[in-house]
Amino acid sequence: MPRIVIVGGGYAGFYTALKLEKHLSRGEAEVVVIDPLPYMTYQPFLPEVAAGQIEPRHSVVSLRRHLSKTRVITAKVTGVNHAARTVTVEPEVGESYELEYDHVVVTAGSVSRTFPIPGVADNAIGMKSIEEAVAVRDRLIDNFHRAANLPAGPERDRLLTVVVVGGGFAGIETFAELRALASALLKDYPQLTIDDTHFHLIEAMGRIMPEVSLETSKWVLKNLAQRAATVHLDTQLTSAVDGVIELSTGESFESDLIIWTAGVMANPVVRFTDLPVEERGRLRARADLRVVTEAGEIVEGAWTAGDVSAVPDLTGGGVGGFCVPNAQHAVRQGKRLAKNLVAVLRGEEPKDYVHKNLGAVAGLGLGYGVFQSGKIAIKGFPAWVAHRGYHGLAIPMWERKIRVVNGWLWNLLLGRDNVTLAAREQPQQYFQEFASRPKA
Repeated sequence: MPRIVIVGGGYAGFYTALKLEKHLSRGEAEVVVIDPLPYMTYQPFLPEVAAGQIEPRHSVVSLRRHLSKTRVITAKVTGVNHAARTVTVEPEVGESYELEYDHVVVTAGSVSRTFPIPGVADNAIGMKSIEEAVAVRDRLIDNFHRAANLPAGPERDRLLTVVVVGGGFAGIETFAELRALASALLKDYPQLTIDDTHFHLIEAMGRIMPEVSLETSKWVLKNLAQRAATVHLDTQLTSAVDGVIELSTGESFESDLIIWTAGVMANPVVRFTDLPVEERGRLRARADLRVVTEAGEIVEGAWTAGDVSAVPDLTGGGVGGFCVPNAQHAVRQGKRLAKNLVAVLRGEEPKDYVHKNLGAVAGLGLGYGVFQSGKIAIKGFPAWVAHRGYHGLAIPMWERKIRVVNGWLWNLLLGRDNVTLAAREQPQQYFQEFASRPKA
């Protein structure tokens, strides 16, 4: 029985495995998914997780629960030797080992793309994982606890200053949701006012959210300004050493929460393969999602999809002729890849992946949103409803949909849950403080 190894359990990997389970006949092939995490993260929900609007566990999908016919290995892949048809698996406990395969599907996704700006690596946090979103939420709420006990001054200003770097969808949604969380927290802290909080978004380009029209992006800027949030356009972060923010405009201030959302890059795992990689570090791919050499020759038994791949955009709408790295493409590529792989196993011809962008929708905090599809733009509350409706349906598996929507309804009735659990980072501290120890 041929073995299909899927490297990465994100959008593309999860949907590839899910649809392989549907389309493969019993005993036709063995499917193995390898990922360091036991779940797929629905990344569009990360800003709402950071803002306390969604329970963190509800925005992830368990691989083992929902891929019942697939062998799930929770480990890292540290190498792919396609010439020998093996992947090197490195579990958290135990020795590394080689796993043979007949077909490999590389869907390792992307990681945050950063630049060598002083202080960023040591002081900033990304917004690519559920753990990061929860940490951001806890940090902001805990900073309110601390600031409420301090007199007005630099130390309190530092605790109540939030900086987001990057004005794309991820950055703007994170920025707006955290602004909404901070505004909601003020009612619990009569010592603080909205003027004590400082929100700064730094964008190197002259506009935000290039996925929407210029008019829509200007509306977002106006909306954020009305909510006491500052956007710095045509501005670069030059230093963040010790939390001291220095901008290319000469402005400087301190922040205890710096969030980096300025772009993504292909997962570096592709560097440890013998598969062909293009200049941006992505695997070369045909439109049918098979890996190809620079000369366009098919690499038999190798497939790829999602952010880690350079898939031609046959609609002509992609940047540089390739599909942009977003969830729309990753999900649909995963589904097409599964069908194509099954077709090849059965001696049939695979079909090209073609998908025209349906538009863009973003949530900007409770009651605010934008939607853009072609020349059609919706702003404000209707767009926020569309955002929640779309993503409530788009998150995979009905049990996840029900949990998320149920959480939204409870928040509507009871208000957002603003309790922080930052102490979980040191769970033994309370026990150890009072535990008896042998006398010396």
